[in-house]
Amino acid sequence: MAARLEGKVAIVTGAGSRGTGVGNGKAASLLFAREGARVCLVDNVIARAEETLAEIEKEGGEAFAIAGDVSKDADCKHIVDACVMRFGKVDILHNNVGIDPGVVSVVDVDEKTWDEVMNVNVKSMMFMSKHAVPVMAQNGGGAILTVSSISALRPRGLTPYTTSKQAVIGLTQAMAVDHAPQGIRVNCIAPGPVFTPMVAEYMTPERRAVRARAAPLGTEGTAWDIGWAAVYLASDEARWVTGQVLVVDGGTTLVGPSR
Repeated sequence: MAARLEGKVAIVTGAGSRGTGVGNGKAASLLFAREGARVCLVDNVIARAEETLAEIEKEGGEAFAIAGDVSKDADCKHIVDACVMRFGKVDILHNNVGIDPGVVSVVDVDEKTWDEVMNVNVKSMMFMSKHAVPVMAQNGGGAILTVSSISALRPRGLTPYTTSKQAVIGLTQAMAVDHAPQGIRVNCIAPGPVFTPMVAEYMTPERRAVRARAAPLGTEGTAWDIGWAAVYLASDEARWVTGQVLVVDGGTTLVGPSR
């Protein structure tokens, strides 16, 4: 282990992968553990978190899996309490859970879908942070990470998703100001069109090639690219970085959709 996170305790929400392969939460969890952190692996499907746990333990890392619906306040409190009971503290919170209902406008979206997107994508991060902040503050500080999307910076017809992901950026910046006096840094990662198990469900080889060409680098992003960004923002290397949005997209947001 390279030990960039040695001695730290991390909570990762959405720590399992949906389907074969490695999603953003699983990649971050594995990298956190490889860098020396002890990790609380949260997923609403416990089997997914347990798969990540098995890989971490196989590599000699330390973690535990816990089920929870992070859109519910009581579940979030239970998760933080369980982490403190197991590891004694929380240094890192990686808010990774999110859903995307697809292309839909305000004319087409129904209230149930709108509320679900806001609850999962925004309220979950608020609830998890609400319970993690006091624990971090008692320990002298910590790092909170949120996951937004380049859809928040360059809307393309995903109106509920875009709105929620812009709200994540606002929440990140507000918390960064609110909790800086407690030594807590809060930063956001905005991934581009990376290839993950969730995307693989509807992605063809042809579509993957188009997405890769959309980035000036001409390559396809993976969950590991997002995971390494999380490692940096969670580490002491980023000790003077807070309230920022780190775009990880191969340069996609720099060019028009024709590219």
